Amino acid sequence: MKALVVHSPHHASVEEVPVPIPGEGEVVIRVKACGICGTDYHIFEGAFLSPYPIIPGHEFAGVVSEVGPGVTTFAKGDRVTADPTLYCGECEYCLTKRVNHCKRWGALGNTTAGSLAEYVKVPARNVVRLPYTMSFAQGAFVEPVACVVHGMNRLQVQACDTVLLFGAGAMGLQLVQAIARSGAADLVVVDVASDKLDWAKRLGATRCVLSQDVGTELGRDYPDGFDIVVDATGIPAVIEQAFDYMGKTAKFLQFGVAPKDSSISMSPFTIYNKDWTILGSMAVNNTFLPALRWVREGRIKVDELVTHRVKLDEVPDLLAKPKASAMLKAQVVF
Repeated sequence: MKALVVHSPHHASVEEVPVPIPGEGEVVIRVKACGICGTDYHIFEGAFLSPYPIIPGHEFAGVVSEVGPGVTTFAKGDRVTADPTLYCGECEYCLTKRVNHCKRWGALGNTTAGSLAEYVKVPARNVVRLPYTMSFAQGAFVEPVACVVHGMNRLQVQACDTVLLFGAGAMGLQLVQAIARSGAADLVVVDVASDKLDWAKRLGATRCVLSQDVGTELGRDYPDGFDIVVDATGIPAVIEQAFDYMGKTAKFLQFGVAPKDSSISMSPFTIYNKDWTILGSMAVNNTFLPALRWVREGRIKVDELVTHRVKLDEVPDLLAKPKASAMLKAQVVF
């Protein structure tokens, strides 16, 4: 089969590799659509925890092509998607509903072969059938939406909170929709690209501000800061700046994936003095089925976020080029 293999930072190619064979309790899925995530860019750049060589890709949908011994819940031809989280189910974190921190945590496309390939092997317990109304492209969005659901569960937006969100990429725009539906009053979105801010406005932002105007506009109109500040960029300089706009008793959510060796500077006295709550949100945590429902019912609109559809052979060049400002989500179509 064809697969994208990242051999080392900045070195990736599409090549022939063996088709995976399902073991006990596993299925093999023929991939029909696979989203390219910011994490895939980080893996390509060497800024994530993945081993090399690695087949990336973890947001996908397809058709079951083979079932392994002991699998009775799925059959060849089933239309499915899958939670990429690999967990033991036995450690203290798994047993207390924190599977994203499993002591033996792994993930398709992050620590083992993923879905930027014609076929991917998955534990059957991770697999979810697609509703007949859901396309493969929509099914490939369930994983990123599941990340949003986990972030929202962590954040606990209260009715009429004022919210400031940095980053209007594909993940940021899913967060915009989730936050707007969770009852925020003001939802101000900041980005460097005016076209992405236009998207944010259409999807539920009450106000959009270009990054270059943040200091002037927000300092003037929100002198007491916001109840909630969210970073969806993963850029350390943006994250550090974001704390300047937190009000007293505010909550901060780090949603964007920053480079693993990056750091920021902040005042611990300010954290204490202003009663701040600082939260992280890592990947998916028992949120795959709730996300499927959101996508199925159109609560989070995903179709319009796919701005680029490419073939697998085009992915190495796509990863190597600076991401175009007009690109939201690229999906590989098989």
